[in-house]
Amino acid sequence: MSTPKPIIQELEAARPAPEFPEFRVGDTVRVHVRIVEGTRERVQVFEGVVIRKRRGGNRGTFTVRKVSYGVGVERTFPLHSPRVEKIEVAQYGRVRRNRLYYLRERTGQRLLLVGCLLPAGALLAPTL
Repeated sequence: MSTPKPIIQELEAARPAPEFPEFRVGDTVRVHVRIVEGTRERVQVFEGVVIRKRRGGNRGTFTVRKVSYGVGVERTFPLHSPRVEKIEVAQYGRVRRNRLYYLRERTGQRLLLVGCLLPAGALLAPTL
């Protein structure tokens, strides 16, 4: 893999990383996204299972999947986007894969992952 160009490294170093809780593939997260509609701004919450995490650093992305009214919806978020206001971990999931694309074919009860519920104060723990 090639190394990033010096100007990209400077831009990445200039922007501080936001503090989000640590999450992994298989966790159920709530992503608070700022949406602009005309002159108005509002925050929309997208809750689902993390099916993929890609790269680290400032250019990392993660994909969240949820089922809304029987239709599967996936959204990919840049980890350090100014539009992502907050990420909350609702439930930690225990999976043995790095990519959970097999969840696309599952429906109903088969869609649920083995997980553990969090204590109330665990949502605010920042990533180191």
